[in-house]
Amino acid sequence: MWKTCLRWASSHRKLVAGLIVAAALIALNAVAFMHAWAMTHFVRGGTRTASPEALSRLQKVKLLVTGVKVPKPVNEHSPASLGLAFETHRLAGDDRDELEAWYVPREPSRGLVVMFHGYASCKSEILREAAAFHELGFAALLVDFRGSGGSSGSTTSVGVFEADDVERVWEYVAERWPREPRIMFGQSMGGAAVLRAVAVHELRPDALIVECPFDRLSSTVGNRFTAMGLPSFPLAQLLVFWGGVQQGFNGFGHNPAEYANLVTVPTLMLHGDQDPRVTLNQAQSIFDNLAGAREFEVFHGAGHESYVARDAKHWNRVVRQFLDRQEQP
Repeated sequence: MWKTCLRWASSHRKLVAGLIVAAALIALNAVAFMHAWAMTHFVRGGTRTASPEALSRLQKVKLLVTGVKVPKPVNEHSPASLGLAFETHRLAGDDRDELEAWYVPREPSRGLVVMFHGYASCKSEILREAAAFHELGFAALLVDFRGSGGSSGSTTSVGVFEADDVERVWEYVAERWPREPRIMFGQSMGGAAVLRAVAVHELRPDALIVECPFDRLSSTVGNRFTAMGLPSFPLAQLLVFWGGVQQGFNGFGHNPAEYANLVTVPTLMLHGDQDPRVTLNQAQSIFDNLAGAREFEVFHGAGHESYVARDAKHWNRVVRQFLDRQEQP
């Protein structure tokens, strides 16, 4: 039987080669489809897959086969854990996801900072930043994106539909606190969502502060494969394609570097020069395209992390000076 198969294959080499290529493409797309689903659909409970840099070679091989595991982010602390009074606000969704937010008041107040967290995170992860803004004289509204923390849902679009959440919160804030100067703060994916919301929904905050946003969805996905020691092409492109198909958007059009062309409000960008998720050059491409007044501050030695947690003195000085300048006539 084997000899018969070999003779047939030998006499149909082009067909066999085509079948092998087709099978490889199908397998590659199946793996990409599975990874895209795993990265955008949170699971109940369990332990989150470690970052690529923390995995052994064997664990990386296993990850390629099984995909990542990302439990729905849970708020493990509240503003009370930092001695801050707060109120819980809920934005009813009707046919949309319900969003949960914490309002941290400040009297007297210089304004309100509306805060958005990163990918696979939640609002309790930006409590340090909220406390820092409070010290600087600002009230804060910390928001859980759809699928995260106290908000309903269990999926993420890595900033695309989260920009719609930003718009909803912005309308709520304008209604609830109409006289307050309003600043938007976004970290990582939250920064990308804020930039998209300002560009696409034409929001006009008094200022923006964004930390380590990615320039393009395809490039930040590619950086994850690079961190695993794998070629980013065509794996990153396939993952972005299938993620977009699953969620109903064009992943290749999700580019904060392009949104920046429509951002005319004063913007402070903060970035770490050792960030493995978003390179300094990629962050620079966003900054270079910003259409309004802009400032860029590099945190030397910092990766993709909370900069106030890494160097509070540096963060406070830069943010304070930026916000002080926004109050000058």
